[in-house]
Amino acid sequence: MWRKASVAALLALAVGYLYHGGPVLPEQLLQYISLPGFQSSQQSQRHVERVISDAWDSLITLPVRQWSRVAVGVNACVDVVVSGVGLLQALAVDPGNGLDHEVLHSKEDLKEAFIHYMERGAAAERFFSDKVAFQRIARAAAEYPTAKLYVGGNAALIGQKLATYPDLMVLLCGPVGPKLHEMLDEQIVVPPGSLQETDEYHLILEYKAGEQWGSTRAPQANRFIFSHDVSNGEMSSLETFVTSLEEFQPDLVVLSGLHMMEGQGRQMWEERLKEAVAAISDIRKDIPIHLELASMTDKDYMNSIMQEQFMPIVSSIGLNEQELLFLSQAGGGPHAHFSTWKGVPDVGQVSDILLWILERHGRSDPSSEADLTRVHFHTLAYHVLATVDGYWGNQASAVMAGARVASSQACGVQAVDVSKVELKAPLHFYSSHSEPRESLSLDPAAPVAVWRRGNVTFHLTPVLVCKLPLRTVGLGDAISAEGLVYSELTSQQHF
Repeated sequence: MWRKASVAALLALAVGYLYHGGPVLPEQLLQYISLPGFQSSQQSQRHVERVISDAWDSLITLPVRQWSRVAVGVNACVDVVVSGVGLLQALAVDPGNGLDHEVLHSKEDLKEAFIHYMERGAAAERFFSDKVAFQRIARAAAEYPTAKLYVGGNAALIGQKLATYPDLMVLLCGPVGPKLHEMLDEQIVVPPGSLQETDEYHLILEYKAGEQWGSTRAPQANRFIFSHDVSNGEMSSLETFVTSLEEFQPDLVVLSGLHMMEGQGRQMWEERLKEAVAAISDIRKDIPIHLELASMTDKDYMNSIMQEQFMPIVSSIGLNEQELLFLSQAGGGPHAHFSTWKGVPDVGQVSDILLWILERHGRSDPSSEADLTRVHFHTLAYHVLATVDGYWGNQASAVMAGARVASSQACGVQAVDVSKVELKAPLHFYSSHSEPRESLSLDPAAPVAVWRRGNVTFHLTPVLVCKLPLRTVGLGDAISAEGLVYSELTSQQHF
């Protein structure tokens, strides 16, 4: 009895200490926490994840002014997930030696590149140059007995998520072939100009840890992705997208796919980016535009997106920790000297970069002509919404809704299952990495921390991280879509 009472008291003291901002637990508590008795007590008594999940359900509310028509473009495809070894065997390819190829020209190149990465257990993505040969392989992959077909492409995934709201009409513009059209939600409208005779397939060849093919053995599970995706790479649907808006009359535009142009070569993307800016500038000024970023590696290309007046003409952007750091590195922003984040990104450092984005490329300065007033940042452990004061409402619900869908979708469930998730977010952090800075604490019963820096307000909520995620593809798109559904404009002066 005495031991149980002591453990319970120490548990309460430890949790209370963390909740009220204690940065480090006393050594005596740390010693007791390591005891087996404390661990089992922790499992039965500490229900922080349930407290957060219940708080989300009670606090998240839809905005008063909801979107009724959202237009989304412009990248879309069919993701075919298949056994890499199984597909290559079905293509009558024999195992052999691995060899990397920057571009794939044949089945033999595909086999060699696949083996090269399989024996290293590393992920890779390659372009397949021969259109006819690729179509034959894609057909074989789609017909493979255990193949799984999914809606792919950021725009299509965002459209699918938005279409789960029955009162929301969604226009999707992108290269939509017959199979993708069949897979899309019936609420999604596809303009005739976006329909293609054939689908754009992205083939995802998976292999398991320990899987063997010939003399090659995979040290860990991973995948090899390849495609012959010219339409998305050139953003060929952009002009069709913009011209479709006049008839559809959306009250929100969501744009993605810029990252697909990166691999097309500097001359192509310089010219195409200018055309994209001109096309987007034709959208009515009273319609807000959200830009969903994705992984890039070319700093010149990222700088062009920022400096060619693309970022200032959108109202909102969504991005993850890799994209945030790369954006800062490309533009010479705060903490650009980091090569990568180590562990959970520091909240103060994230806050510094978000503020820099809105000051450098947004409308935090009232005299600025930029439209950017909102940045939705998501990482594994927590999400942050940074908004210029006076333009966006209901952002506490928006950031919580994005975190909630991250928890449920990663675990493949409709609602958060607290037995399948864990809290990894810091309960105590600072508003900036440098002085002056504010010390902040996160209360699980009211899981949104709010702080201001100048005329920018930050909302942070933790993520209940799925312990055994089933599928993470498209998770960022679902997060941004959900955050937008729960957001509302409080002013249209800057559009």
